[in-house]
Amino acid sequence: MGPSGSGKSTLLNILGLLDRPDAGSYRLDGVETTALPEEHRARLRRERIGFVFQAFHLIPRLTAFENVELPLMLAGIAPRLRRGHVAGVLDAVGLTQRASHRPDQLSGGQRQRVAIARATVMQPGLILADEPTGNLDRASGEDVIATLEALNQKGLTLVIVTHDPAIGERAQRRVRMDDGAILPERH
Repeated sequence: MGPSGSGKSTLLNILGLLDRPDAGSYRLDGVETTALPEEHRARLRRERIGFVFQAFHLIPRLTAFENVELPLMLAGIAPRLRRGHVAGVLDAVGLTQRASHRPDQLSGGQRQRVAIARATVMQPGLILADEPTGNLDRASGEDVIATLEALNQKGLTLVIVTHDPAIGERAQRRVRMDDGAILPERH
């Protein structure tokens, strides 16, 4: 948490291997990432990190099923293996009945749950969520946070950037930032 411009999104970009830190090191699952070639960083992103964005970033012409299936296709997983896995992930986020709908046929909360399903379909160990409830009404936002918390309880590491103090208060650990620095924790 922190004010706009405090470095929250930059931190997420570093954790997501999209940016490199200016100094120091970053180890992901024991792998030092700062000096890795981009090809290795991309593989780590694909295999170990899921991204959930405020603006969903779904492909408009694809159905919910196809949007979730896309990371599996890009990873070269055979179609017969993809189908059951995608169906299971959509079921886990409560969208089995909406699998054939395009994003414009879904509510904001449903679109965000499709984005969560897409972020988790490769079974990453880390989910990075940048203002995942920012474009949602309170009830839809509550559903999305409950979905993310359920994933966290199953063992996924979850990092959420939020301006919403109510969401921040639900976190097991809160990290506050200001001017690009992580502030000391309050106890």
